[in-house]
Amino acid sequence: MDHAVALVQAYLQLNGYFTSAEYPIIAHAGRKGAQMITDVDILAFRFPSGLPVPGRRHQPHGLDLGEVDSGLGVTPDTVDMIVGEVKEGRVGINTGFRDPGVLKVVLSRFVPSAGEEDRAVDDLLATGTATLASGYVVRLIAFGAFPPGSEVPPCRIISLGHVLAYLQEYVRKHWSVLRHLQFKDPAFGFLMTLEKAKRGGAGRRGNAGVEIVLAENQPRRPMPPRHQKFRGRGVRR
Repeated sequence: MDHAVALVQAYLQLNGYFTSAEYPIIAHAGRKGAQMITDVDILAFRFPSGLPVPGRRHQPHGLDLGEVDSGLGVTPDTVDMIVGEVKEGRVGINTGFRDPGVLKVVLSRFVPSAGEEDRAVDDLLATGTATLASGYVVRLIAFGAFPPGSEVPPCRIISLGHVLAYLQEYVRKHWSVLRHLQFKDPAFGFLMTLEKAKRGGAGRRGNAGVEIVLAENQPRRPMPPRHQKFRGRGVRR
């Protein structure tokens, strides 16, 4: 998986999204079999979070699973679907990202949009957002490290710098819980390893993070003979 895509996927998952990275869009090509038209860098779904159970005064301490980054612009009480384009450099939009045929395939496969696909695709291309009768909201979001170098269609843009800052702050905020866990996600797991390395101070007893531990049976440096300490001095008689 692309490093930038992995970073964005970790960011969306921490915000409560179910994600699919580098999802292929395949078309039939007659006798030659199937042919991949493009792939969608990130598809993500977020369902409305549940409310706290009434009557419980003491909630267990842990992660706040209801918090959402305001930069995502999530609309409460809706099913939010993100079609995302991710670039390591400048924000850019591939042809497939704004191809009506590709967007129609994505909508028909993942959201209840029978009879609404054409209108929803038109709304996505015109405004970057489409609201369906089922209550689903579909949005186009572009991620990248630097501002776009050329004109992009209507969409929300989130920088990779914002994504990284959110992940780092999340780790620091929930360190007391996260430090006991192990993560298989490549991006978030790497961030956790960096934080553990920074906080751990593995070489704090040594010099500049380096320490040498001698074996128990390793001989110590011999002390010089006693008479050598007085070499050069006169002998009292």
